[in-house]
Amino acid sequence: MSFDCGFTRENHWFRYRAAAIIVEDGCVLFATNENEDYLYSVGGGVHMGETAEDAVLREVFEETGVHYEIDHLAIIHENFFNENSGVLQGMDCHEVCLYFLMKPRGTKELQSDSYTHGVKEEMHWIPIEELDKYKAFPSFMKEYLGKKHHGVEHIVTDERR
Repeated sequence: MSFDCGFTRENHWFRYRAAAIIVEDGCVLFATNENEDYLYSVGGGVHMGETAEDAVLREVFEETGVHYEIDHLAIIHENFFNENSGVLQGMDCHEVCLYFLMKPRGTKELQSDSYTHGVKEEMHWIPIEELDKYKAFPSFMKEYLGKKHHGVEHIVTDERR
């Protein structure tokens, strides 16, 4: 049995996550499910004893049904937020996520059959230039994808209401 690196104490929730930035033909891949009103990055909790690299490869395959390769670590993201609905409702959340840029495959074809918390996930290719028209997290993705980068970036977002 695998355990995510994270914990809940009273109304505080913390998670160590690994996620992918998957870009094909000017579009970036996001996921959603019927319980959420927003799009989210492909990825998930790093398991105890698992490297972030292994976690992102596992999560990408679980969610897309496709084996992507890592290009490089792109972003270290510290995210503070509160949830008004779902499993984290009423929680003060703190998440540290490592975002890996994945190597393009030259096709948007996926074989997705993913479930999160028992709910079917759907994958969506969103045109990067239209990303601001969607409620998508992380919120910095359009700006990030719109410019050139050197090295690993550290981004902190505070979306607590």
